[in-house]
Amino acid sequence: MERALLSAKPIPAHERLIVALDVPNIDAAQALIDTLGDSVHFYKLGLELLMSGRYFELLDRLVKADKKVFVDLKFFDVPETVRSAVRGLRDRGVTFATVHGNQAIMEAAGADKGDVKILAVTVLTSLDRGDLQDLGFDCDVEKLVLSRARRALEAGCDGVISSGLEAPMLKQELGERVMVVTPGIRPVENRPVDDQKRTVDVAQAFRNGADYIVVGRPIRQAADPRAAAERIQATIAATFAA
Repeated sequence: MERALLSAKPIPAHERLIVALDVPNIDAAQALIDTLGDSVHFYKLGLELLMSGRYFELLDRLVKADKKVFVDLKFFDVPETVRSAVRGLRDRGVTFATVHGNQAIMEAAGADKGDVKILAVTVLTSLDRGDLQDLGFDCDVEKLVLSRARRALEAGCDGVISSGLEAPMLKQELGERVMVVTPGIRPVENRPVDDQKRTVDVAQAFRNGADYIVVGRPIRQAADPRAAAERIQATIAATFAA
């Protein structure tokens, strides 16, 4: 079963690792990019970098260097505002962008995405069942993730952000038509101080059906970030070659 769930999409193995540039400014981001060199080909740019004021400078720099870019700003607003925001990413070399919200918001993002692939957030990997109850969702995490994934595809999105714990269900129910990008990757058992709650390791994420993984702290905070990235790349290559 695990082998059957491996992604069949024609994605180069070295592009399946997305490194999260969750750092405070462009200088810190560029230092990490320089350190990682050709061990990483895909980067995620999120809210922290947006607030540094030089977000698009870094985005353009990465695209010019032939790196892939994932704009993770989780657009959530009036549908027409989301449509305009997504439209602003077209023709900039952006590969992925995230949207978070109801059907109308996802449809607006899907309608004007152009060359950008839209990923809908299902349930953040920092949330567990208790957190969902606090937010007013009286259902299992798995049911909510599957429901949101189905609605995202109906709305014209290309895939979802999902924990590796729910990835098998998504692939079994929706097959290869859904793109699954999995954050919350941890190389070892999660630590109590970590804010990620629903995690898997690198190999298990792909055996569960993830198409891409997003890794931040295990690389960024490693004693040797490049060596950490290379170990993950080796695990990915071995998982798909097995």
